[in-house]
Amino acid sequence: MNAIDTTTSFKVDPTRGERNSRVASEWYSRPADERYLTLDSLFASVSSRAERSRTRTVASREVRVQAAPDQADGLTVILPGSDAPLAPTHWSFGQLCSLVGAPAGYLRDMPAKLAGINLQYGLAHQRSEQVKILELDDGRQELRAATGPEYGRIFDHELVSAVRQIAGNGIGDTRWKVPGAMDWANSTYNPYIDVTTDTTTLYASDRDVFLFLVDDTHPIEAGKLPNGEPDLYFRGFYCWNSEVGSKTLGIASFYLRGVCQNRNLWGVEGFEEIVIRHSKYAGNRFAHEVAPALESFANSSPQGFITGVKAARETIVARTDDDRQKFLKDQGFSRNDSNRIIETVLREEGHAPESVFDFVQGLTAMARRRENQDGRLDLEQRAKRLFDKVG
Repeated sequence: MNAIDTTTSFKVDPTRGERNSRVASEWYSRPADERYLTLDSLFASVSSRAERSRTRTVASREVRVQAAPDQADGLTVILPGSDAPLAPTHWSFGQLCSLVGAPAGYLRDMPAKLAGINLQYGLAHQRSEQVKILELDDGRQELRAATGPEYGRIFDHELVSAVRQIAGNGIGDTRWKVPGAMDWANSTYNPYIDVTTDTTTLYASDRDVFLFLVDDTHPIEAGKLPNGEPDLYFRGFYCWNSEVGSKTLGIASFYLRGVCQNRNLWGVEGFEEIVIRHSKYAGNRFAHEVAPALESFANSSPQGFITGVKAARETIVARTDDDRQKFLKDQGFSRNDSNRIIETVLREEGHAPESVFDFVQGLTAMARRRENQDGRLDLEQRAKRLFDKVG
């Protein structure tokens, strides 16, 4: 690998495009023990846990629920063919309650003995005759998950392994790495910051994994800013999974102009997402969709994105105020909304909108200011559809 200049920062305009707060919400909510500094350490943790876990499907009515009379939280589960009690986690207790149609919050407030009686009755009379169990031997026997028999488990280490195939250790031995950070004082993005528990974007808990990586040492120029400077982007993706069923599996890929210190993504364009529910055929879909999509995005040329931006900039759809009003009306906007879009472009771009790109920038700028999430997503989706018409 050639030596790189670790002092380089890139001038960017994070006020354009969309703002995405998904990574920031993960960053904000993760305690220190859920933050990893490399993909290697993350993989070691989740793969070791999988090695100590076992999945089996058992008859629901043969599951025994026991409670120690002298312990309020002494509820355990005993599976057929075993005398070893399994201690439910907070999550798996909720899953057991869901399987039998009982309110988890209500049972958690009960003494363990009463909660156990309710669960036992529900397991003996539930519609599904089987339950799929994920148990962990970690010094004590633990019930990590309890799902229906058709649940399609994809282990967290499978996703992390797929990411390692393209990103190595995730801190610079390939082009994909934990991101740098914006310097708001001069609107520059520095890809080279120390990876610490405060800056990492590699997360895992006993319930899920979440990873965000960027190719931020190879900026992509897609046109010019109004002041004539290059409009720079970087490629990025994040992905997530839960082997115990707390969330779907998915990957989102996009182009972005910067990442701030609290891990908000700025200037996002070209957002694409694949989401897979843990249904019966989830494993096949992971093998045929998510893993190849990761590799394809990692190795693909940005030329298609650049061409799309160029086409949007060059596609002139309005030259007069009447043209602008008609164009926006044809896109389904009211006259009031059309006026706001035009005013936003004037303020943001310094000229009245003429190209498809101008109108897209106006829509995404309005979306950033929407506090209502549904309204923001609606504007972002309409902007994307408009861009895709010429992109």
